[in-house]
Amino acid sequence: MILAIFAMSLDLLIGYTGLVSFGHAAYFGLAGYALALMGPQYEAASLWWSLPAAMGVCALFALVTGLLVLRTRGIFFIMVTLAFSQMLFFVFHDSKFGGGSDGIYIYNKPELKIGDFALANLDKVEDFYYLVLILMVAVYLLLRTVLGSNFGRALVGIKVNEHRMQALGYPVFRYKLASFVLAGTLGGLAGYLAAVQFGFVNPEILSWHKSGQVMMMVILGGMGTLFGPVIGAFAFVLLQEAFSNQAYFGDWAKYWQLAMGIFIILVAMYLPQGLAGLLQGLGRKDEIVEADEEQVEDVPENKS
Repeated sequence: MILAIFAMSLDLLIGYTGLVSFGHAAYFGLAGYALALMGPQYEAASLWWSLPAAMGVCALFALVTGLLVLRTRGIFFIMVTLAFSQMLFFVFHDSKFGGGSDGIYIYNKPELKIGDFALANLDKVEDFYYLVLILMVAVYLLLRTVLGSNFGRALVGIKVNEHRMQALGYPVFRYKLASFVLAGTLGGLAGYLAAVQFGFVNPEILSWHKSGQVMMMVILGGMGTLFGPVIGAFAFVLLQEAFSNQAYFGDWAKYWQLAMGIFIILVAMYLPQGLAGLLQGLGRKDEIVEADEEQVEDVPENKS
C-alpha cells in the first residue's frame, strides 16, 4: 500500500501531466531522512508534527527543483530530474550527518496521540496497517477530486497539447509546477511511511533504481487511471515474491529480476494500457454481452 501511494504520486506526473520524471525517488528518500534526522534519537517523535514536516521538506524541494527542471522538456527533463535525485543520493551517501552508506536507524516509531490517549500504536502491525490503508484511500480520493476539477482537466489538456493550452491563456508553467509539487509531496508521504515501517533509511532509497522501480509499477498497472498504479504496485510486489521464491524456482530464483523484466516488457508490448486496461477491456466485453442479451430479449416472438 505504501508503494501504491508512491506509484499514484508518479502517475499524476506521467499519466496526467505528461512529465516523465526519473528522479521521483528523491522525495521518497528525502522524507525518510527528514524523519530520521528531525526526530529524537532515542524517543518517539509525534506523528502530528513529523509527518507534515517531512512532507513540507519534500514540497519545498519539489518547488525549488521544479522551478528549474520544468524549463526543460523531453529527454532533458528526464535527465535533469535524475540529476537532482542523484545529487541527493551523494549528499546523504558521502556525509556523516546522513549516516553515509550505512544509513540511519529509527529506533522508535512515531506516536499517534491526543494528549495522553494513544489513537494507535504503530509498533503493532495491525495499527500501522490500518493507518496506511486509510492514507492510501485518502490519497486516491484526493487525487480523484483534484483530477476531476478544472485544474485536473487543465493538466490533461497540457499533456495532450501544451501549445494549445498556452494559446488559450492558461498559465501552463504554474499548472505543471503545482502538479510537480503535489506529486513530490505525496511521494514524500510514501517515503515517510516506508521509513516508519522498516525503521531504517539509507541512500539506496534515493537511487535511480527506486525511481525505475516505481515507474515500472505505473507501466505495469496502467498510466492515467490512478487505480492502475495501485494494481501495478500490488502486482509488482506479488510477482517479486513469486519469482524470488526458491520453493518455486530453485536456484533460478536468484535471477528474479530477469523474469520481472521480461514480464514488464511483455505487458508493455501486448497490454499498452497495463493491467488496468485489461480489466477495463473485460468489463466492456461483459457490458457488450449483456447489451446483446437485452436486445435478443426485446425481439418480438414470431407467432406465425
